[in-house]
Amino acid sequence: MSGSRPTARSPPEGLPERVLGEIEAHLRERELRREGVYDRARRLRRRAQQLMRRLHEGSAPAPELLELRREASGFAHDLASHSPEESHLAHDALQECAEAILLEAVIRGAPLPGPAELGLPAEPYLLGAGDLVGEIRRLTLRSLADDRLEEAEGRLALMEKIYHDLMRFDAPRSILSMKPKQDAARALLERTRGEVTMAQVLARAHLPGGPRDGGAA
Repeated sequence: MSGSRPTARSPPEGLPERVLGEIEAHLRERELRREGVYDRARRLRRRAQQLMRRLHEGSAPAPELLELRREASGFAHDLASHSPEESHLAHDALQECAEAILLEAVIRGAPLPGPAELGLPAEPYLLGAGDLVGEIRRLTLRSLADDRLEEAEGRLALMEKIYHDLMRFDAPRSILSMKPKQDAARALLERTRGEVTMAQVLARAHLPGGPRDGGAA
C-alpha cells in the first residue's frame, strides 16, 4: 500500500564477535611466539660469536661446541615444527652457528659437516659457509705472522676451494641472498692470495743461494 511505513531493517551484524576474539587471541599468541624466537635467536647468535672469538684465541673447549650444536639443531627443529612463519628471524643466528661450527672443523683439520649432519636448514648453512671464508683468512694471516708459510698456503687453498663451492649456487635473491657472500669471498680471496704470494717471494729471497746470500741476481 502506498501509505504503509517502510519495514525497519536489522542493523548490520559485521564480523561475528567469536571470530574477532579468536583472531585477537591468534595475533597475541603469534606476537609472544615472535618475541620468544627473537630472544632465543639473539642469545644463540651471541654464543656463536663468542665461540668464534675463543676459537681464534685457541681457548674454546669441546663441550662449548657441542652445546652450541645442540642448541642450534634444537632451535631449527622447533622453528620448523612450531613457528615456521617466524623462521626468518632466526636465519642470522643459525648462520652464525654454522659459521662457528665450520670454523672449529677447519681449525681441527676435520671434514666440514653438512647441514643435515648439523640439523640446520640449507639456506643459513650456506650463508654461514660464505662467511667462513673471512674466518679462514684470519687464520691465514695468523699463520703468515707466525712464519708458518706452508700452513698459510694450505689455508689459502681451502679458501679457494670454498669460494668455488659457493659459486655453484645461483638461486633467486628471494630464496637465498648469495651474491653478496660470493662477492665478499672473491675480494677476500684475492687479497689473501696477494699476501701469501708476497710471503712466498720474501721466503725465496731468504733461501740459501738467494740474492741476499750472494747468489745470482
